[in-house]
Amino acid sequence: MTMRFDPAQVQQYYDRHTATFLRYGQGGGSGAIHRAVWGPGVETREAAFHYVEDCIAARLRAALPAGTEPSVVDLGCGVGGSLCYLAGRLPIRGAGVTLSPLQARLATERIRAAGLDDRIRCLEGDYADPGLALPAADLAYAIESFVHGPDPTAFFAQCARVVRPGGLLLVCDDVMRAGGGAAARRAIERFRRGWRINTLLDREALRALAAKAGFEHRSTDDLTPFLETGRPRDRAIGLLAALVGWLPVDARLGHLTGGNALRTCLRRGWIGYDLALFRRAGGPATAHA
Repeated sequence: MTMRFDPAQVQQYYDRHTATFLRYGQGGGSGAIHRAVWGPGVETREAAFHYVEDCIAARLRAALPAGTEPSVVDLGCGVGGSLCYLAGRLPIRGAGVTLSPLQARLATERIRAAGLDDRIRCLEGDYADPGLALPAADLAYAIESFVHGPDPTAFFAQCARVVRPGGLLLVCDDVMRAGGGAAARRAIERFRRGWRINTLLDREALRALAAKAGFEHRSTDDLTPFLETGRPRDRAIGLLAALVGWLPVDARLGHLTGGNALRTCLRRGWIGYDLALFRRAGGPATAHA
């Protein structure tokens, strides 16, 4: 039976591991604790860590008239790296939200150090909480945070409250693929347990939930081919994960077993990594969104 994780457990996971992600993760210096994507035109590791944010920025530029100050909401903002990156390149205003008090503090410090605290801020809380004081958004996004939420219907309900009619929603995260049998189920369960994953949907289920909340599907880009899954560093982590794989789910090295299982799933096609774009129905249409 698949274990479910409540928000307090997800919070504890990030409170425990964020310092490690920042210290040892290759994108930690810029606040990127999501994956590097070596998409078209990417030539440096720094650019790979910002590939998804650059896609978000491109959508904003295409969708809104020049000279506007779009409002942006980051649903699962971590330490504020993505929000600061976007605010450093576009005249956005907005907010991010994270469950982790540690991440909220680090994000606030990062925003202040970048001189952006007059335009963006970080809130501590559950991104699906209807009482959360999030601003109305021209664009909302979730990078590797959707899968942690225990209720995807509540996620999309929050997006419908936050995103203005005609506004955009981007979800970049892991999705289920067909096939794999028992081996796939075992690996996916290790991934779930190690990374505190609640919600793994296939593309059709994701689109159906979005449509029910009033969002029209515009595009889906499969970013899986652009991920790194076989570096020497990853193989070394795989060996360590095999040694500690017997540890309980709340063990401090559980994130290693989860990450190793995810790499297996990505390589074998049991899980994919998608960037999905939706537009909230109503409001003026955007020609390029």
